[in-house]
Amino acid sequence: MSRTASDPRPLGATLRAARPTDLPAVIGLLSGASLPTAGVPVTLQGFVIAEAGGEVVGVAGLERYGPAGLLRSVAVRPEARNTGVGGALIDRILAEAVAGGMRDIFLLTTTAESYFARRQFSRIAREAVPEPVQASIEFQGACPSSAIVMHRRAPD
Repeated sequence: MSRTASDPRPLGATLRAARPTDLPAVIGLLSGASLPTAGVPVTLQGFVIAEAGGEVVGVAGLERYGPAGLLRSVAVRPEARNTGVGGALIDRILAEAVAGGMRDIFLLTTTAESYFARRQFSRIAREAVPEPVQASIEFQGACPSSAIVMHRRAPD
């Protein structure tokens, strides 16, 4: 199956809003990718799922802090990596953030700086992040203090 730039489905996966019943699969994906599960809401509000063959193959979440957002919990099952699933999840989250009036999106990473740099995120100092985002569970200890902080401004 070939994919075109206008095809919203990454190689057969469909994207949808996460449901509370997806929580075990989401926790499994995050744990399998060595990502923190602390602070993942049981409702999965703000999370998007990639599903293929009736199984959850990817997830991404966004926490809202006024006009800023924290991109978190981006994980894709190993067999679905390099198929566009991760990029499609991030594109969907960013589109929803902009539609919701968010202007600045932040993230923490220990392993994917170059991946997010290709998606127009730039490395910034931790101190440059707004206080409400710094007060998140991710910033307060779920992610190590050595994690790289990145930022992307929404297009005008």
